[in-house]
Amino acid sequence: MCLAVPGRVVRTFERHGTPMAEVDFGGVSKDVCLAYLPEVAADDYVIVHVGFAIQRLDERRALETLAEFRRFGLLDEELIDPFTAEAGEEAVTP
Repeated sequence: MCLAVPGRVVRTFERHGTPMAEVDFGGVSKDVCLAYLPEVAADDYVIVHVGFAIQRLDERRALETLAEFRRFGLLDEELIDPFTAEAGEEAVTP
C-alpha cells in the first residue's frame, strides 16, 4: 500500500537545483522533493507521496492523521525500509 503521509518540514535546501526539504514524520526523517510546493518553509506541514510534497496542511490535521496512521500500524509500513527491517536493523534515511 502506498499512502500520502503528513510530516513537518524541518529545513529546506536545494539539491542539484531542485527545491528539497528534510521532513519529520513523527520521528522518522526523510528528504522530500518540493518541486510542486517550492514556497514551503520550515515548520510547515506537508503531505508526501512517493517522495514528493503534494499539499500543505495545517498542524492539527497533520497530527490527527499521523495519530491515525500509528493507531492502524500504517506509519511503520510506509516509512520503514523493508530491507533493514527484515534484517532487524534500524531504518537508515538517505
